[in-house]
Amino acid sequence: MEMESLRDLYVEELKDVLNAEKQLLKALPKMARAATHDELRAAFEDHLTVTEEQVRRLETIFDDLGKPARGKKCVGMEGLIAEGQEMMEEDMEEDVLDAALISAAQRVEHYEIAAYGTLRTYARQLGFDKHAELLQQTLDEEGETDKLLTQIAESRVNVDAETGSR
Repeated sequence: MEMESLRDLYVEELKDVLNAEKQLLKALPKMARAATHDELRAAFEDHLTVTEEQVRRLETIFDDLGKPARGKKCVGMEGLIAEGQEMMEEDMEEDVLDAALISAAQRVEHYEIAAYGTLRTYARQLGFDKHAELLQQTLDEEGETDKLLTQIAESRVNVDAETGSR
């Protein structure tokens, strides 16, 4: 597709992030099963529910634009998930694996924060105020998840991984 305007780019970026979220819907249950700290497992499970709502928000935006809610393959997310999968296949102590899962998850969150921040800015520029509100809501959730992962890492997981005691 030739992109001739910011609106065209906006739609393409929405397609990309929709696919990213759908890839994440498949990856989060695997991450939750791999996690050994209860708090980390619960965070992944909770974020699965949040991600489902984020997909619904994107579908609402596509409906408003009169465009089909179909994503284009997000190779960035595909790579991040592949790296996380590689970590889960490594021979690691449980606590170290949990620290690695947090690392992988935070890379995903930072990728999403960048994507949603850009989309929100485009929506504002294009006069899609309702879209901007929906995208800001998702951006806020991604930031909250990143902060929660940091809190879990610093208060428990990294300490256990360092000392090997749990």
